[in-house]
Amino acid sequence: MKVQDFYNENEPIAVVTTEPFARFLDYLAPEGGCQIGSFLLLPLGKRRVLGVVWGPGEGKYERAKLRNALSVIDVPPMSYTMRKFLEGVSDYTVTPLNLILKLSTRVSQLHKPAVMQKVFHIATNHSQFKKTPKRNLLISSLIKSKKNMLTKKEIVSISGVSTAVITAAARAGLLKEELIPRDSPYPLLDPNFKPKEMNSSQSDACKLIRDFQKQAKFSAILLQGVTGSGKTEVYLDAVATALKNGEQVLVLLPEIALTSEFFRRVKDRFGAIPAEWHSGVSVAERRRVWKMVGSGGAKLVIGARSALFLPFMNLGLIIVDEEHDHSYKQEDGVIYNARDMAVLRSSIESSTVILASATPSLESWVNAKNGKYHHIYLAERFGQSSLPDVAAIDLRKESLQSNEWISKTLEKSILKCLDNKEQVLLFLNRRGYSPTTVCRACGNQISCSECDARMVEHRFIKRLMCHQCGDTKPMPEKCPSCGEIGQLSVVGPGVERLAEEVQHKFPAAVRSVLSSDLYGSAKSLKAEIQNISEGNVDIIIGTQLVAKGHNFPKLRLVGVIDVDIGLQGSDLRASERTYQLVRQVSGRAGRVDNQGKALIQTYQPEHPVVEAILKGNDEEFWKSEANQRELAAMPPFGRLVGIIVSSSNFEKAMDTANQLKKNTDALDRLSAKVYGPALAPVARIKGRHRLRFLIKSPKNLGLQEAVRNWVATISLKGDVRLVIDIDPQTFY
Repeated sequence: MKVQDFYNENEPIAVVTTEPFARFLDYLAPEGGCQIGSFLLLPLGKRRVLGVVWGPGEGKYERAKLRNALSVIDVPPMSYTMRKFLEGVSDYTVTPLNLILKLSTRVSQLHKPAVMQKVFHIATNHSQFKKTPKRNLLISSLIKSKKNMLTKKEIVSISGVSTAVITAAARAGLLKEELIPRDSPYPLLDPNFKPKEMNSSQSDACKLIRDFQKQAKFSAILLQGVTGSGKTEVYLDAVATALKNGEQVLVLLPEIALTSEFFRRVKDRFGAIPAEWHSGVSVAERRRVWKMVGSGGAKLVIGARSALFLPFMNLGLIIVDEEHDHSYKQEDGVIYNARDMAVLRSSIESSTVILASATPSLESWVNAKNGKYHHIYLAERFGQSSLPDVAAIDLRKESLQSNEWISKTLEKSILKCLDNKEQVLLFLNRRGYSPTTVCRACGNQISCSECDARMVEHRFIKRLMCHQCGDTKPMPEKCPSCGEIGQLSVVGPGVERLAEEVQHKFPAAVRSVLSSDLYGSAKSLKAEIQNISEGNVDIIIGTQLVAKGHNFPKLRLVGVIDVDIGLQGSDLRASERTYQLVRQVSGRAGRVDNQGKALIQTYQPEHPVVEAILKGNDEEFWKSEANQRELAAMPPFGRLVGIIVSSSNFEKAMDTANQLKKNTDALDRLSAKVYGPALAPVARIKGRHRLRFLIKSPKNLGLQEAVRNWVATISLKGDVRLVIDIDPQTFY
């Protein structure tokens, strides 16, 4: 049937809902009709649910049996490109379209009128009022904002005055109050507000990117540059170009903690605060962002990976900062890689996507070498700062005590920095106090009752925690296995235990532990990062959180406590991730005027990855890593798909997996190899037994369709679940 732009009242329409039903449901168009892409309120049983018009009714049901849609929701219809993007994500990830739609409508009460909010504007007779320094700052800031009405929060942000000053000014009549809908446009960003000075490399990079933007067609750019080379200012220039063209822009960041510093940079560059989207944003603000993105009232959005599914009406530029970061991979629910889906969306929107990183993913590096992506490289740091000096500490030659992890060589360097009033960063990619608690009497290791995983002691909160399911319990006084008291002992360090050693060896130093589990909110974590940036901390002890784009001006020394952790096991990307992580964290040192230093503690300084880090030759490392992957026909030169079959009953999970194994015809026809079923490395999580398949195939085959047909040969009974992971990043 032909797809129409508009459907008259009572005309059959096909709708995708956010409920777990068939791909399309047929309804009759509501009173007044609707158009393709319209958001509808629909009756489903006794409930009201959200749906989107996808086309004409399929005609499988008698007209008399179809129910009418209740109403059209007062938001702009979903665009053609957005619908194509959701279909593309559904096809690529082998995920039902209704779940992808649910991912793109993660806002509540869309069908209800907007909540009202109080805003302020300057009284017309403001010149007649008595002025004070704070009132002068308030008035001048409001005039410069070029926005008629602002909320109290926005005024505080642009002026720096307290809420008490605003309240007093309103009470005096200097400011006038009004109530307007909460879902209001964001302040306009001025692309010419305050451009930053750039060196020749940055200027050349900006010109190249602007040339791609002028073409108004899909362009993927890998923006690679050493830490401190000014990649951010380069892509903010691209943001300015898009804003001048009247386009919308999305900037993806891997961590919420990065947004605070980044927002300051955006405000300094464009004179206003953009829209923000991540799990830490309030429900009301998320609804505002969603609506303003769809109506054009938000020109720039800074967000986490899910911001990719916002309903942009004119998306001209997507930036994926720290594109190599594995947190862009959503590992539960709808499983997708935001970096790859950003490229997909940009191709559908015929726009530009910039993938920025000092240590790009091997996939992006290969795409750049093959000409699929344009490659721009910034080889030097901005200004006078130079790259840190990197050296290894051979722990085989150090006399470390059983409860020590800071070598004498590293300790001397730390003391020297402290004497010079310089900051030190100690990096250990392990949360908690200790990864293992063992009984000295019977050898039992305390494990999670719901997972096949050891519980990690978190001494700061006085709990044991499972890092698989999140369950916690108090630290026991006696061994749960043999009942012996006083025999429990910890093995190995986490950042909390390292902090204890720092306190013992450097008692006068102010220390701070940066680990995601130690902060109750994104706000408190941002505040601590700001505190460190201002130089109020002497020694920072951190997990991988510290490697992600922070700028600590006073940081001179980085100590990597145990680089060997990341090189253990058989993970496909172990070498790549270790190289990226250590290079990133080392690059935090010496970013202003003095050269920094990075010391890497290791028991295997001759390991190829450690040697590559010491040489600092990224190109040589990627070539070596690419050659090894290509010889093994592994990504990015081959394809992998992970399948997890799980159930609370092991026999049921195994029966289902064995049924799958019996019929692999759809995959055999593509010369795909099916490995498994086998117990997953973590064989039980949250009480569910897990069996894993791994499918390996040559690249550029229609693997998704074959996987879809393969899993369709079985029916899932009881609580048996099957999860498909296209291009898996982890294999636990």
